[in-house]
Amino acid sequence: MSESIKGYKVFNPDWTCRNFQYEVGKTFEEDVTPKCCDRGFHFCTKASDCFSYYGFNPENKVAEVLALGTVDTESDDTKCCTNKIQIVREISWQELLTIVNTGKGCTGLCNTGNRNTGNRNTGDCNTGNWNTGDWNTGDWNTGNRNTGDWNTGNRNTGDCNTGNRNTGNRNTGDWNLSSFNTGCFMTEEQKIMLFDKPTDWTYRDWINSDARYALTNIPKNVVEWVSSYDMTDEEKEKYPTYETTGGYLKVLDESESAQIWWDGLTDGSKDIIKSLPNFDAEIFRKCTGIKVESEDKSNE
Repeated sequence: MSESIKGYKVFNPDWTCRNFQYEVGKTFEEDVTPKCCDRGFHFCTKASDCFSYYGFNPENKVAEVLALGTVDTESDDTKCCTNKIQIVREISWQELLTIVNTGKGCTGLCNTGNRNTGNRNTGDCNTGNWNTGDWNTGDWNTGNRNTGDWNTGNRNTGDCNTGNRNTGNRNTGDWNLSSFNTGCFMTEEQKIMLFDKPTDWTYRDWINSDARYALTNIPKNVVEWVSSYDMTDEEKEKYPTYETTGGYLKVLDESESAQIWWDGLTDGSKDIIKSLPNFDAEIFRKCTGIKVESEDKSNE
């Protein structure tokens, strides 16, 4: 399409981009059909998107531009490309900060909160990134004054805590020095229950176990071809195209997928899982849908 579109473009400190020399106030034109990421003069209609391609560095130059020729766009971004571009004016770094942030007093990028030096914060006074809380130096916190990451509580130096003042990780209580606790004032990791009974394992032992690693490989969204000869009357009514295709693709539920996965394991892999402390086949079936003896019984 050919139209006039306002946008933004970032350059190296010497006003070059992709080895092409630009100058403020001038118009540049190429005899090409523009194609994003291939040929033409690139720009973004949203200033913050420019920094997906350039570092957020005050030494780089930023300009308001005007596309005057044919414009090609990308569907998943505001990135555009044109064969004729005018470099309208330079945008100072201070002005840029007000453009890319909706909050006030921010030196980071894409902040809706205020006085953030990090990026994409909706809270205030964060030096970290993606925080919805306030005064965080870590990232992705919804709580306040966290130096760790992914905390929903407050004043945590560890990560992934839902409580407060934890130096460990993944705690749901408060003031814990160790990790994976649901209580408070814990200095050692707690032992966990497996199959409704106490064990000598900590949650860290479970996380690092071969059994857990194996179980994370249970597939989802498995499909299998059902021939018209094997279809029930209900299936034929639901999938009338079977008359043309000769059958249909059946999406298996999670328990069916898990059972097929289990039946395909080697005896050694099965033994790793069955050697878990307190292993109980019936509880395992209730939780996973897997009947551990199904294959043996079918071969009897």
